[in-house]
Amino acid sequence: MAFLEISSLSKFFGNLCILDDIDLSIERGEFVVFVGPSGCGKSTLLRIISGLEEITSGTITIEGEVMNDIEPAKRGTAMVFQSYALYPHMTIFQNVSFGLRMARKPRDFIAERVRQVSSILQLDKLLDRRPAQLSGGQKQRVAIGRAIVREPRVFLFDEPLSNLDAELRVQMRAELMELHRRLGTTMIYVTHDQVEAMTLADKMVVMNGGRIQQAGAPLALYDDPDNRFVAGFVGSPRMNFLPARLAAAESQGVRLEGIGGFGTATLPLPGLAAAPGPVEIGVRPEHLHLLSDGADEEGLVLEGEVTLVEELGAESFVHMDLADGTHVTVRAGRGAARPAGRIRVRPDLSRALLFGSDGQRLRAGDGRKV
Repeated sequence: MAFLEISSLSKFFGNLCILDDIDLSIERGEFVVFVGPSGCGKSTLLRIISGLEEITSGTITIEGEVMNDIEPAKRGTAMVFQSYALYPHMTIFQNVSFGLRMARKPRDFIAERVRQVSSILQLDKLLDRRPAQLSGGQKQRVAIGRAIVREPRVFLFDEPLSNLDAELRVQMRAELMELHRRLGTTMIYVTHDQVEAMTLADKMVVMNGGRIQQAGAPLALYDDPDNRFVAGFVGSPRMNFLPARLAAAESQGVRLEGIGGFGTATLPLPGLAAAPGPVEIGVRPEHLHLLSDGADEEGLVLEGEVTLVEELGAESFVHMDLADGTHVTVRAGRGAARPAGRIRVRPDLSRALLFGSDGQRLRAGDGRKV
């Protein structure tokens, strides 16, 4: 059995379904990130694990013990919220030690635990200050320290970095990764930022509409998404989707027509038993290659007008509109294109994905009809 097991979990507010039949296994010591758009249910699921929300149906177990009716303080979890939730009238020492003092632990024990935690989080010189005297990053470390000092079985983070500026978010991500490496404790982290999820997670859980769309290693979800939602949500810039029509399934793959308005191509998907119909080709921005003037046009070539160029220094994102109005983003080198010009790109079809009209991934050997 997994360290933390969620089985057939559903949550309703009145007649509104917030979480629908959630099944998830989390192993001891994993760093798991729930990611998805606002309103997808990820924070509600985290609060249910902590005991702050009740379950409508289903079960949660930690180390084989059912948690459904266990009060939050006895679950062995510690939560770090988006707001720092520090007591402004208390010193940092008092804030960090608050849980231990409420549990009436011995003074020597409290002092030693706070010393250990403050050393890990570099708070040693701040223990006599009050929250108003700290920066945002320092306040977040205090909130994390207050959770660590209790030595929980599971750490729960609810978008803890969303109040920080971009540079500090990057720094705090690195500190959280190092903290996980040192403590080895199970951590569950909620964010709407898929870049944050990709960089932190051992296991990434992509949610939408109260359901888990896919769970797995971040790069596995990036390279091998199960559906159009996961493919479009994971990755920055997002995946390009080119409308097309599946004309025929052939021995070497599937023949597609109307790509970008007029293009044809064969995708290497042998064994796909699919009836003719509308589909979409998914192509990452880095798998679209700019063609220079006079370059060989063998294979599928897409032409369009540049609408925007985002210069980022070492690389640029070139935005273009194809003949059928499809918007495409190309990851290219510095100064690769200029706005209002026309460019041609060749997609790497060996890296392209195919999605049916229902948004589900079509794979080689799949007998499902489009």
